[in-house]
Amino acid sequence: MELRECKKCLLLQSGEEENYKLVQEYIQKIKSADKCPDELYQERLEKCKDCDNLISGVCLKCGCYVEFRAAYRNKKCPDVKRKAW
Repeated sequence: MELRECKKCLLLQSGEEENYKLVQEYIQKIKSADKCPDELYQERLEKCKDCDNLISGVCLKCGCYVEFRAAYRNKKCPDVKRKAW
C-alpha cells in the first residue's frame, strides 16, 4: 500500500501534531500589532484548505506553514495568480 500525503489539510488534520504545537507556540509570540484578527485568520485558513498548493499544512508556493503565514496581518497569499487572501 502506497502512503500519500494529505492534500488540502492543515497541520493538525494531517497528523503533524508536533509541528502543529510548534507553529502554535510561534503564533502566540507574534506581537498583537502584527497579528491579524482571529476571524480573518480563520477565513484565510479556509481559503488555504481549498488550494491545490497546500500539502500537509505547507504552502508549495512559498514553503511555509500556512497557519503561521496566515497569522500575520501584513502577509498575503503567495500564489500570484490566485491571490486567495
